[in-house]
Amino acid sequence: MLAAALAIAVAAAVTAVAAPAAQAATTTCSGTGTISAGDYTIQANEWNSSAQQCITYTGGTAWSLTTANFNLSGGAPATYPSIYKGCHWGSCTGNSGLPIQMSKLGSASTSWSTNQPASGAYDVAYDIWFNSTPTTSGQPDGTEVMVWINSRGGVQPFGSQTGTSNADGMNWNVWTGRQTSWNIISYVLNPGATSVSNLDLKALFNDAVARGSINPSNYLLDVEAGFEVWQGGQGLGTNSFSVSASAGSGGGDTTPPSVPSNLSVTGVTSSSASLSWSPSTDNVGVAGYRVYRNGTQVGTATGTSYTDSGLSASTRYTYTVAAYDAAGNVSAQSGGVSATTSASGGGGGGGTGCTATYSVSNQWSTGFTAGVTVTNTGTTASTGWKVAWSWGGNQQVTNAWNGVESHSGQAETVTNAGYNGAIPAGGNTSFGFQATYSGSNPSPVLTCTLS
Repeated sequence: MLAAALAIAVAAAVTAVAAPAAQAATTTCSGTGTISAGDYTIQANEWNSSAQQCITYTGGTAWSLTTANFNLSGGAPATYPSIYKGCHWGSCTGNSGLPIQMSKLGSASTSWSTNQPASGAYDVAYDIWFNSTPTTSGQPDGTEVMVWINSRGGVQPFGSQTGTSNADGMNWNVWTGRQTSWNIISYVLNPGATSVSNLDLKALFNDAVARGSINPSNYLLDVEAGFEVWQGGQGLGTNSFSVSASAGSGGGDTTPPSVPSNLSVTGVTSSSASLSWSPSTDNVGVAGYRVYRNGTQVGTATGTSYTDSGLSASTRYTYTVAAYDAAGNVSAQSGGVSATTSASGGGGGGGTGCTATYSVSNQWSTGFTAGVTVTNTGTTASTGWKVAWSWGGNQQVTNAWNGVESHSGQAETVTNAGYNGAIPAGGNTSFGFQATYSGSNPSPVLTCTLS
């Protein structure tokens, strides 16, 4: 069961209002209901179900699901009841200090204590939004950062796991994906917990910037904390919640990194070019690199190598690279290098009846995630396929999806899964994998065979 990104606007109408200081409980059973909790807002946010859900607010920032018995077996969650500070779909809380541009964010921290019943299928997660402008009345177009502190029932984040992180001294599994108009990056706490205290959100944001998931020029709009529920849900609740965010003092870091040097081409195929360069330095720390093809940015890298794919055969391209830091400062572009792709059908994308195109979607200092597109170039549908290659460096596949992977030494083979062996003439399918490496990470030359 995959957690779909939450893209449902919550109606601004308040169906129940907070009572005075020594108050009785306040309940809303509207799927779009909200309750004011001082500088915070509690939202029902039931967006994928019509089953009854009731939220009861008992004071401070404490609230719980007092009626909930959902029964979804997959797909998107039924609901995301949550509490937030900031601006959610144009509805803003008081005294939040938000929005703040990521490059000017001085600090962001949070504490959250929860109740988690022993049955059901749900996650306990922050949902945090970045946007290209300081405000929006609809779907933000930047990045959705989800921070899972726990889950049960086998649910998983949107996308696929692409790495790990030790941000704020805690162990996180990192998942990434892309919706139609925004990035999604999820940090899954390992092991899970029922509460966090003074969690450094900025450390997670900096990690996401380094991975290319957050644009430093985008604005932090709001921080939400709640429960995506597929099954059950009654008894989930928040005992206490707080979040604070502030801009940096003294104008922040304004020093750009040094210009990357020694840019070189490490390999080409008929549809890709692989690059490497020497690392830049920075007064605080380099967050990543921007890669330009013929003067236009085509990607980012957190390490010092990059493979540009989807190119035309027998074509000359010119590349440059610039470094950036977490504050959004960008160096000048490096000197350019040229790469000429090989002729179509030569240089390892081909084989018998199909082509296999390799691309690296994410890379960090010790690992990377790659994808391969298999295209049927024949005139009849296939019943199966095989892609093979030999690594040119010290790479090792650790897990794969949409294919059956095997290896012997540096030789790799991936065959079709049981459900994607049939490719119509002219059609394609794809598989992916996560791998480790040390030293350089040159792209391999692939061969492809249909059966």
